[in-house]
Amino acid sequence: MHSSGKTPLIRLAKRDGMAGAGQWGIRIAAILLALVVGGLVILLSGNNPIQGYAIIVEGALGKTSGIRQTVKNFIPLLGTALAIAPCFKMRFWNIGAEGQITAGAMCATYFALFWADSIPQVPLLLLMCAAGAIGGGLWALVPAFFKARWGTNETLFTLMMNYIIIGVVKWLQGGPWEKIPRGSQQIEQFASNACLPRVAGVYCGWIVVLALTVFMFLYMKYTKHGYEIAVIGESENTARYAGMNVGWVIMRTMFLSGAIAGVVGFLLVSGANNTLYSGVAAGAGFTAITVAWLAQLNPFAMVGISALLAVLQKGADTLNTQMGIPASLSDVITGVLLFFMLGCEFFINYKLVFRGAEERHKRKEAAK
Repeated sequence: MHSSGKTPLIRLAKRDGMAGAGQWGIRIAAILLALVVGGLVILLSGNNPIQGYAIIVEGALGKTSGIRQTVKNFIPLLGTALAIAPCFKMRFWNIGAEGQITAGAMCATYFALFWADSIPQVPLLLLMCAAGAIGGGLWALVPAFFKARWGTNETLFTLMMNYIIIGVVKWLQGGPWEKIPRGSQQIEQFASNACLPRVAGVYCGWIVVLALTVFMFLYMKYTKHGYEIAVIGESENTARYAGMNVGWVIMRTMFLSGAIAGVVGFLLVSGANNTLYSGVAAGAGFTAITVAWLAQLNPFAMVGISALLAVLQKGADTLNTQMGIPASLSDVITGVLLFFMLGCEFFINYKLVFRGAEERHKRKEAAK
């Protein structure tokens, strides 16, 4: 009795492991429960939930124009999730992808604005892509250097750097790069040779991010660099004991992460928007964190999850226009689905243990 008094009524315990069927059972149950809760939100707004979900699917996938917009939403989500995956695998919490996208977009824009008249399309686009990768990589290298050299908190450092680069772009919009006549607080639209070509009705960024998916899978699973990232993620002390230069690996990995995010920035300015503005990343840097975690850092799983979120984004917009549901409620429905999908991963890894059940289990074990 004395020992049971000290035992909490409910406690969390880490699972030893769960079979694949059990994991997918929890995930499917979470999605079904999310759909029920989302349906209640639609019902409370005075609309039919079944009709609402039908409109979401129809709006995202029913027409060619909807599919193209869904693919445009998909590109930055997948690209940014791939960018942050190696950092997260290393347990370096890069919350700065939003800023790294913006830095890459800004560097690519420089060549679009000032070199478009003197360079043909293909070399110009390659130069813009390289500039975006270098800009994003260097922006990510700053917090990586401070972490490697002085052990600073990378979460706060990378988060704060988002606001710095966004502020720089705002200054460019209303200052040196503002289009003529001045006063619009906007940057000039790109010349045609600084814009990415379209493939299947959508700018070719979707080909780039799918190629990056294959690259990141091979890089993280089959290369020495990927092995070093995994070892550091498990234990920095083990990595040092094995002779790895942990600080160098952190900086190298963050440069790669920022470079991929910078390429996403290039894709956005030269493909989706054909100009630069301070909100170019549009939250992709934060939403991609959810994508990466739900995919458990598996690049191929990120493709499916990014596609699902892209469908929800486009479908929610259609829900807003066709059913008159406020955009905020559409965001709530998306948030509910994400909440349940993330929550189910918790229950896959942990279980709730009740005091009485635990004591009965101990008595059974003792009886054996």
